[in-house]
Amino acid sequence: MTSESVQPAPALVLRDDQGPVAVLTLNRPAALNALNAELLSALRDRLVEVAGDAAIRAVIVTGAGEKAFVAGADIAAMQTMSPDEALAFARSGGAVAQQIARMPQPVIAAVNGFALGGGCELALACDIVLASSKAKLGLPEVTLGVIPGFGGTQRLLRIIGVHAARRWVLSGDVFGADDALRYGVVQEVHPPEELLTKAIELGKRIANRGPLAVAAAKRVLAQGADLPLDAAIETEAHAFAACFATADQREGMAAFVAKRPAAFTGR
Repeated sequence: MTSESVQPAPALVLRDDQGPVAVLTLNRPAALNALNAELLSALRDRLVEVAGDAAIRAVIVTGAGEKAFVAGADIAAMQTMSPDEALAFARSGGAVAQQIARMPQPVIAAVNGFALGGGCELALACDIVLASSKAKLGLPEVTLGVIPGFGGTQRLLRIIGVHAARRWVLSGDVFGADDALRYGVVQEVHPPEELLTKAIELGKRIANRGPLAVAAAKRVLAQGADLPLDAAIETEAHAFAACFATADQREGMAAFVAKRPAAFTGR
């Protein structure tokens, strides 16, 4: 009597390191990478893994398949939630978005298709958003009788301003890549076949900079957004001064004077 071998289920989040750049691919293509509890948990685990990897200096988040980055949260899973269950789900998704925003490495979203609802919210949590020319982005939750729950309203208004954010959130409209670029939600638009290559190229350029300086710049940008200007400038000055206690500062400036490439060590 023989038994067929059982193939393990594919990982929900794939990791592919391209030198110092980790590419994380959300891998539920049959469901357009819709976010459910399992996918959020898998993404959280991968982010923790990458955050602690000193060899990784930039991260890319993208979606499997040609149709979607993340089409949104899994509506079928949400349909019968109680208010308490919905609160727990919102907190879980919001925590993953916060984890992306607080990664020590810069995080680039490579939006290869639909980035709606929770998918758009994950992209908004990234430091830089690159989009395929075929990408569609939006927060259409009001068309379902709910509102964004993973931080989308708050991040969007901080990125594009409250009036533009109202245009997105209150209408529930879906925007093409060029419109998202015009609003400032997206920073670059590329042909679909070039998107991931362009994202990796950008990630490698960032990875080639001083990693302590990049992390400090990311931190100051985040802190300063919520501070009065005088306090934000003082925060920047202290972070600038702290760089001068690092070997990377000495190497970077010595390399500039010697007209050679810098060899940063992250110390």
